[in-house]
Amino acid sequence: MKEFARKQRDENRIVGLVPTMGALHPGHLSLIKQARQQCSSLVASIFVNPTQFGPSEDFAKYPRALPADSEKLENAGVQCLFLPEAKDIYPPKYSTYVDVEGLSERLEGRSRPGHFRGVSTVVMKLLQIVQPQFAYFGRKDAQQAAIISRMATDLNLDTEIEICPIEREADGLAMSSRNVYLQTGDRQSATVLHRSFQAAQTLLQNGSRDALSLQSAMHRVLKQESRAKVDYVEIVDAETFEPLTHINRKAYVLLAVKFGETRLLDNMLVDFSDTGELNVEL
Repeated sequence: MKEFARKQRDENRIVGLVPTMGALHPGHLSLIKQARQQCSSLVASIFVNPTQFGPSEDFAKYPRALPADSEKLENAGVQCLFLPEAKDIYPPKYSTYVDVEGLSERLEGRSRPGHFRGVSTVVMKLLQIVQPQFAYFGRKDAQQAAIISRMATDLNLDTEIEICPIEREADGLAMSSRNVYLQTGDRQSATVLHRSFQAAQTLLQNGSRDALSLQSAMHRVLKQESRAKVDYVEIVDAETFEPLTHINRKAYVLLAVKFGETRLLDNMLVDFSDTGELNVEL
């Protein structure tokens, strides 16, 4: 992999990396589409990273679909598929990890201790191996994207981190590899996530900037679905992920909700133009 990437750079190609854990869906392919606009050589990695799964999480049953994934990547214009094994990424006596303090301890970090240490470490290793000019991540995992961006800045990495929009199903559910775990009833119930964001969006467009009011409106919608077990609904500063009481700057509206045994994440980005105009991205 290092030799391939070095050769691409020696030929003055712009190398892009799309790191994935496989089970590819149109959300992943949208990252590749974005990468093709900026890069002349594309690398996609598939590696189900054991260090970002907790003891009771779904590492063993995480969906794996290599033949279908490989075909999708080739059809999408990816030049190189990188398939490291765990022993290559974490050789015997491996003991070095990357930890982005502060950001990694909130929200998902609180719910899943050690998760972001595993994420930041494996992403750092992939960036070191491929050394791309650009790397692409989806905004659905907003906290993960923020941590990776902070890591790249703090460690003076040459790679530019590109955060791409969320891709959604026709009914508004954010595309995720874990959606395949949803039972039929849970899949229909999961559309309540999008409806809760729409309730918050309506309040924002009507002039509300009070975070508690938005959270209360979202909780009221979520309670309409008995299958939805809410972990958190939070409104945070988009850079620091500190909780906000008043939305007067770029912010994320974040939620984590379980349906059966499947825990789903989603978010809405709230921003303001230079003229103060409200922009909401679902």
